[in-house]
Amino acid sequence: MLSNRQVEAGDRFAALSELFDPWTFRHLDDLGVGEGWRCWEVGAGWPSVPTWLAGRVGESGHVLATDIDVSWLRDAPVEVRRHDIVRDAPPEGPFDLVHARLVLVHLADRDAALRTMVDSLRPGGVLLIEDADPELQPLACPDERGPDERLANSVRRGFRKLLAERGADLAYGRTLPRVLRDAGLTDVRADAYFPIASPACGLLEAATILQVKDRLIAGGHATSGELRRLLAAIAEDRLGLTLAPLISAWGRVPTD
Repeated sequence: MLSNRQVEAGDRFAALSELFDPWTFRHLDDLGVGEGWRCWEVGAGWPSVPTWLAGRVGESGHVLATDIDVSWLRDAPVEVRRHDIVRDAPPEGPFDLVHARLVLVHLADRDAALRTMVDSLRPGGVLLIEDADPELQPLACPDERGPDERLANSVRRGFRKLLAERGADLAYGRTLPRVLRDAGLTDVRADAYFPIASPACGLLEAATILQVKDRLIAGGHATSGELRRLLAAIAEDRLGLTLAPLISAWGRVPTD
């Protein structure tokens, strides 16, 4: 539904990078990613995280970035491979780190994808999964003070319904600690990042609406006029837009 080949995908990726990269990099720093590590970035989409990893692992390390569509990854200074985490055989491992951000929540067979990632780690290797939990905070505008905010929230609800119809689990983020423990990982921890307001939230919202506007209209979630009105309000910076919390969870493969 959010194809990497649509022109708005670049705007979405850039906004996601601005919003979440500092949070992701902090976790990778804390996990000790460094010289010589072998890393697999699953569903990379955009080059910012693989490029950061490449700078940390150095020439003695290796970074593999995979996605079902690698259109935006061609200039990344890492190995890039087209790969479907659910259907394709796993890449050659083992890896010291496997990371996926905003990937599993969208997959119908997310359990199989997670198993593949865990099985690709060496003993002592670390898995970092970051996924949204829209049911924890479902609104585009928590401060719903007028008609524009009500419209933004209505459109966000419509978008969530479209995601759910395609198999997304909108409450997946909160389950990550349990999911990682059930997968046999140890020292499992988790925290959350919740951007309350940022220009990047508006850029992301507008790009997302443009990517799915035909589906929103066809599903009866908004009219073309309502979407034009909402996009104008976003462009004029009249809305306090926010996102669902991003849950980050990590754990290690036992060494014995």
